[in-house]
Amino acid sequence: MIDRSLKKLHAIPPLPAVDCCLFLDVDGTLIDFASNPAGARVDADLKNLLTALATGLGGALALVSGRSIASLDLLFDPLRPAAAGLHGIERRSATGALHGDSRPDPQLDAARAVLRAFVAARPQTLVEDKGRALALHFRAAPQFEPEARTAVRAIAAQLGEHFHALDGHMVVELKPRRFTKATAIEAFLQEPPFLRRKPVFIGDDVTDRDGFAAVEARGGMSIAVGNRVRAQQHCESPQVVRAWLEAFAATLTPRAGASPAKYPGSR
Repeated sequence: MIDRSLKKLHAIPPLPAVDCCLFLDVDGTLIDFASNPAGARVDADLKNLLTALATGLGGALALVSGRSIASLDLLFDPLRPAAAGLHGIERRSATGALHGDSRPDPQLDAARAVLRAFVAARPQTLVEDKGRALALHFRAAPQFEPEARTAVRAIAAQLGEHFHALDGHMVVELKPRRFTKATAIEAFLQEPPFLRRKPVFIGDDVTDRDGFAAVEARGGMSIAVGNRVRAQQHCESPQVVRAWLEAFAATLTPRAGASPAKYPGSR
């Protein structure tokens, strides 16, 4: 049974103040899930909408995703927004400065071998090697969910306290424990153009709960897509999220004489 607190999924959340900052998850939030993460696509209208939002907010918009920044750049090309990738392991500020190490972690070499063997024996499961983290997907083979979650938890236990298994929707990830979407959001909030703005974070999964807590602690707004996780507000689907973002973009008027916000590296 769906929690009573989530019953108003069809309602569009109230619009925030124009001096807020936006943090946006991607898969399941801005776009529908694809059976394979590599098969996801972002249409031109969404790219144009994000550009309009970033312009109206003076650049105070960031993608906060489990994808790597490199994957986000391919997906949203030619945009290069501020972004946090791999659940906060890597981060690109609004100026384009990069933080964190995206090189493959040799500590995960044994885990890579174990997970490759796992998917080889279980058709339609998929291991996504993110360099500093590993994701085991079973969206196309949900019958393997218990085995997948158990396998990744066992690997995390062998690696010790610095790694953990992060459960998501039809995926379980092996990643460093100290990085979260909350740590990424907190880092953004310490620097312009996010500084002193009320944060809004939109996500869809239990992997976004830390981010929700971070913005709520700052007096901001948390918005969950669907019914998998609690938040202050809810949207039914990525399509409703887009309608909400379009309505918010219409309230934003760039400051007189201001140049349109440009993403670092945009072509």
